[in-house]
Amino acid sequence: MKISLFLITTIFLSLEIYAQSFVGAWGGTHALENGKMVKTVVIFSNNYQVMSQYDAENGSFIKTNGGAWRLNGDTMTETIEFDTNDPDRVGTEVSFKVYVNDSVMGVVGNKNKLRRIDDGKPGKLKGAWLMSGRIRDGKMQQRNTNRPRKTMKILSGNRFQWIAYNTESKQFMGTGGGTYTTVNGKYTENLEFFSRDNDKVGMQLQFDYKLIDGKWHHSGLSSKGDPIYEIWSQRE
Repeated sequence: MKISLFLITTIFLSLEIYAQSFVGAWGGTHALENGKMVKTVVIFSNNYQVMSQYDAENGSFIKTNGGAWRLNGDTMTETIEFDTNDPDRVGTEVSFKVYVNDSVMGVVGNKNKLRRIDDGKPGKLKGAWLMSGRIRDGKMQQRNTNRPRKTMKILSGNRFQWIAYNTESKQFMGTGGGTYTTVNGKYTENLEFFSRDNDKVGMQLQFDYKLIDGKWHHSGLSSKGDPIYEIWSQRE
């Protein structure tokens, strides 16, 4: 009995380590047939992920998809919440074989490999977050995070991406991403792609941030220069 319990415990620990090894950010660059260089970035939180591609030279947005993910052995299953290339996939599950080690991951049968960018560290804000409220004119405006219309932000150790979408209508409203830092109460984004306005690529946006009762309070000026005060709740 002791041996069996030990084996069971070891198996569960091994599965947990294997699953957690995906958490963080991964990236790679490959050439299309026309010679254009495309950058791919994937960010995994514990339960959610996002994949995006954009022009490696000028940051022009190409596509994004993502949603919930789980791992069973070497089979990854994703529940699609948004997909700019094929909206009909929203709400469906897709499964595929994957491989991973400390520095490289990929999908079996796909020649393009992604290299680890970070493992979720330092990542003071790492994880998946849903916008759950705003403060306007001193008044709180709460947002139901269970409704189909969502704005999600996924952060690793130093990468971020936000996505606005609707799981019911399968509509995609916009996305942007790049690198971020958190220093002395300042959250700073460096935009590498922005689907709504490619002229914003290269911008650096700095906000005040603080965690209050587990919620992320985020205030400053938007990419349009408008004042914002957003509240984000971590997604389980």
